[in-house]
Amino acid sequence: MVKDEDTVDERFMREAMREADAAAAVGEVPVGAVAVYRGEIVARGRNARERAQDPTAHAELIALRAAAHRLRSFRLSEVTLYVTLEPCPMCAGALVNARVGRVVYGCHDPKAGACVSLYRIGQDERLNHRFELRHGVLADECAAQLSNFFRELRKNPRPPFAASR
Repeated sequence: MVKDEDTVDERFMREAMREADAAAAVGEVPVGAVAVYRGEIVARGRNARERAQDPTAHAELIALRAAAHRLRSFRLSEVTLYVTLEPCPMCAGALVNARVGRVVYGCHDPKAGACVSLYRIGQDERLNHRFELRHGVLADECAAQLSNFFRELRKNPRPPFAASR
């Protein structure tokens, strides 16, 4: 049984990695997410903070919004969210508020991770909801996407954003 779950999780994580690649292709930090409901991808998300100039345009939030819209409910208890990088506090909080049933992520985020690395928001018994968690699915590949992106960015830095005054 575990083997089947591993295969399914890897398949959907590869879809999240495709979203991360698409983000990187337009200069965004390569984080991707897919929301799966009853074995079907119902929503996709990728980082869009730079293009949207929106600090909340994280892959997870984009996928959650699209899933809630498609399923016509903010209660996503039957949804599994696959994301390439451990969710930050904002995203982990949104996952709790959306009542997501399960979260699967690739690599840890030691600087901002809120599921295992720094906090355990999704398992905090003081909150009204907890989600099942699996991490480390294709972790090395997910980490390599990020490392490669930042290595290239250091070689060819983009100009700083000039805020309008």
